[in-house]
Amino acid sequence: MTGAALTIDSLVAEHYRFVWRVLRGFGLSPADADDAAQRVFMTAARKLSRIDPPRARSFVYGVALREANNARRGLRRRREVSSELEHDDAEPESQGPEKRAALRQGRELLQELLQQLPPPLRRVLILAELEQLAVPEIASLEQVPVGTAASRLRLARQRFREFLDAARERNPFAVEP
Repeated sequence: MTGAALTIDSLVAEHYRFVWRVLRGFGLSPADADDAAQRVFMTAARKLSRIDPPRARSFVYGVALREANNARRGLRRRREVSSELEHDDAEPESQGPEKRAALRQGRELLQELLQQLPPPLRRVLILAELEQLAVPEIASLEQVPVGTAASRLRLARQRFREFLDAARERNPFAVEP
C-alpha cells in the first residue's frame, strides 16, 4: 500500500488472508472466521478515508482482535463450543484416515494449548509462529515496545512448550525420547 490510494479492493486483496488466519488462530471456526473477516472489512470500508495506508495492516489487525473477542463472547453466551478446526483443503482425501485423524487431533490440541495462554502471549505466539512475523512487526501490530514483544514471545514459547510437554500423551506427533 505504498504510494497508491487505499481502496477497499486493495485492502481486501492485501490483507484478507492475514485477517482470516489471525481470526482462526484466535479460536474462531472457519465459518465464524469468514463472518468476522467480513465484519473487519465492512468496518474498514466505513473508515477507509481515515486509514493511513502504511498503517493499514495495523488497522485491520486491531479490528480483527475486537471482532474475535466479540465472536468468542457471542459463542460463550450461546454456550456453543466451537471445536471445528478443519480447513477446507487441510485434509485431502489422498491422505489415509489415520493421517487425517492425527492432523485433526493435532489441530485440536494446538487450539486447546493456545487457549491456555493469556491473550497477549497467545497473540504474539500466533503472529510469530503461524504468521511468521518478525518481532518489530509484532510490536507495531500490538502497539508495544519491541522489547516487550520479544519478552512476551519468549514467555509464550516457554509456556507453550510446558503445556505441550504436559500433554505429550495426547500429541499424535510426539516423538518418543
